[in-house]
Amino acid sequence: MDTQDFKETEPVAILQNVWQNLYKDESGQDIAEYAVMLAVILVIVVGTIRLIGSNANNVFSQVGSSIQ
Repeated sequence: MDTQDFKETEPVAILQNVWQNLYKDESGQDIAEYAVMLAVILVIVVGTIRLIGSNANNVFSQVGSSIQ
């Protein structure tokens, strides 16, 4: 193997090593999973608040009108 072959394959070997390390590293997946869970929870909470808010407004209006 001459030096020309070694120089051409060295960046490929480095990239393969970096890719394998990134593939095996699972620390970033936790953050992504928590972000997805937070987004789903926020959508559910906002939807529930909007639904309950409009229903609560109707209930308070009916109670207010029945008191008068």
